[in-house]
Amino acid sequence: MDDFAIRWAFKQPGRYLNAAKAYSPGIEVEDARDDLERAMLHLPPGVKRDLGRLLTRIGEEFERRALPEPNNIGLAVFGWWWTRMRER
Repeated sequence: MDDFAIRWAFKQPGRYLNAAKAYSPGIEVEDARDDLERAMLHLPPGVKRDLGRLLTRIGEEFERRALPEPNNIGLAVFGWWWTRMRER
């Protein structure tokens, strides 16, 4: 999954995020976010800052459009975004 799925999901109307229509079911927006964060580890400083700003915007939009999911609290070790419910 690439940033296409994130952009596609964020453009959809309504509050809830679902990238399954852009990709196969089971591919999560959270996966793409994790991939981008891992990529930051291998980038030069200027590009890393730019990607960091993008990740901040993704995080803000994700937090705005997702609800806390208490049943996923064990996934917090992977990142706060995994503890959110993106769909109804």
